[in-house]
Amino acid sequence: MPQADNYETVVGSAKSDVASFKMKDKGFVGAFHHALHTTPALVPLIVLVAAIIIFGLALGSRFFSPFALTLILQQVQIVGIVAAAQSLVILTAGIDLSVGAIAVISSVVMGQFTFRYGLPPSVAVVCGLAFGTAIGAVNGWLVARMKLPPFIVTLGMWQIVLAANFLYSQNETIRSQEIAEQAPLLQLMGAKFSIGGAVFTFGVVFLVLLVLILAYVLKHTAWGRHVYAVGDDAEAAELSGVNVSRTLISVYALAGLICAFAGWALIGRIGSVSPTSGQLLNIESITAVVIGGISLFGGRGSILGTFFGALIVGVFTLGLRLAGADAQWTFLLIGVLIIGAVAVDQWIRKVAA
Repeated sequence: MPQADNYETVVGSAKSDVASFKMKDKGFVGAFHHALHTTPALVPLIVLVAAIIIFGLALGSRFFSPFALTLILQQVQIVGIVAAAQSLVILTAGIDLSVGAIAVISSVVMGQFTFRYGLPPSVAVVCGLAFGTAIGAVNGWLVARMKLPPFIVTLGMWQIVLAANFLYSQNETIRSQEIAEQAPLLQLMGAKFSIGGAVFTFGVVFLVLLVLILAYVLKHTAWGRHVYAVGDDAEAAELSGVNVSRTLISVYALAGLICAFAGWALIGRIGSVSPTSGQLLNIESITAVVIGGISLFGGRGSILGTFFGALIVGVFTLGLRLAGADAQWTFLLIGVLIIGAVAVDQWIRKVAA
């Protein structure tokens, strides 16, 4: 019998003519690669823990305090929510360049519907969430039904939504004081509460719950398996009975809804409704996804990895700031992490092939 790769044949006993097989010892490198392949969030988790230890040892109690560590969560909450939406799209081997614009225009809709049209804040929030979902669904329809490239579709949608945002809002910023007095619900995500010395916001709570829910859905539901299948090989998924078009539309629509929630959290974070806010959310969300170990080729990765990726950016930003380093060092190190993350992904794919 020919000997298969990575396996050795064990001759059956006289009582059984059936041969059995057992794995060869691959050594540390092989075992490490297998762990990375089966647990994509492992690399960003290792980097996150290492960064916390290094900055903790270097800065002491200034960094290793409940307030400082929860401040990182507060700083990354918006990026983390948008990155969760971006993760869903990238898992299908797509990309969404309109996520930041959707978040901002959703926040503008919530503010304008409240102050321009006099709607109850709760109704305005629902309208903003529905608006973000609708934009995402249009993106999904163009990608799934019209067979247009996701990069081109979302690039065009980013420009359209960005222009519509400024035209509709007339560059008007609704001030924090007005919102606090007349529509405090719009600032709900920014409300703070303390547990010991740690300070949290409802936006942070929403981010953590979102990550946990999406992690469960992607791993334990048929829809989640369909998302991975479409990203891995859309044609094979179609042949196996997956409705690829419906899956893609649902992914983009859900991404739009999540971005709308990010827009609501953005109001709470900055206190006001500003059409010029969130300009870097597109790049920051992709950064968190890539550092988090989700493959840009689709079909492999974990939403927990994205969460860790966002935290890594937050740890480096706060750590270097407390150390008094120039802000450019943050961009330099994050750039190195991005290239390193892509190199690791390529290595995993090459060895696994």
